[in-house]
Amino acid sequence: MSSGAALRDYLVAVGLAGVVSSARERSLGRYRLFAARDPRVLIGIDPQGAWSERDLVRLMAGKCGVSDDPRCVSGHDVIDPELTVAALDAFAARVRDVARRRAPVLFGTGHPHRLIGFYAGLAHAMSAAGCEVLTPAQGRCVDITTRFGLRTCSLDYVQGVGLVRESGGERPGCAPGAHTHSPLPVRLALDAAAGGGGPLPELVVGDHGWVCGAGQLGFEAIGLADTDDPAVFVGEAEGVVSVAVPVDDGVRSDYYTPLTRYVLNRACLSQ
Repeated sequence: MSSGAALRDYLVAVGLAGVVSSARERSLGRYRLFAARDPRVLIGIDPQGAWSERDLVRLMAGKCGVSDDPRCVSGHDVIDPELTVAALDAFAARVRDVARRRAPVLFGTGHPHRLIGFYAGLAHAMSAAGCEVLTPAQGRCVDITTRFGLRTCSLDYVQGVGLVRESGGERPGCAPGAHTHSPLPVRLALDAAAGGGGPLPELVVGDHGWVCGAGQLGFEAIGLADTDDPAVFVGEAEGVVSVAVPVDDGVRSDYYTPLTRYVLNRACLSQ
């Protein structure tokens, strides 16, 4: 899928943009928590601005296309597919630049069951182009606070993409692991890369805490984000995140494959 028009139609047809599954009530709740500086939704960002709930609604309307009407408090969010395509073009430009320089890159996701295929396709193509796909701190443990309390997880990589597994969960190297918003995995990976004397990534590609945590530490970071993830878009607005692509991050994993192909086509890379 090489044309923007075809991609726009596809995004709406499969629910990646247009009317999406994210509930307006959930998104507004996240905006309120972000305005209160709740670390569960900051996911690694240390905002410089005040960012009231109303400020966040305006920001997300401009970045994603959600309603900016304060009276709209229920129903499903809407993502403008034009904004998604424009952001994917900017995303591809950063991938192309890094690939041309054959620079090291780090991939990671907090949505492994949905998004690992999207990132794995990019990792494979960038590796083939001469980029080193980094896998620092593989197997190391990290304690992450979840809704069920503090859980000890291990950092793993599947097809070059970082993720976490809860202790006693899937066997490393097998099916994708746990869902998380935490920035701790990327901090662990970057600390290990820095301490190990190896290369540091010139680009971090991911979502949730991977993109926010890396960007806050000064690494160039790009990634995908849903309408209930305001931190990624605040990070972009404040210059911490280079590119935030608005897209529903909870649809079927195979629905993201055309996005991988589109990015690689725009980046002049083969899959």
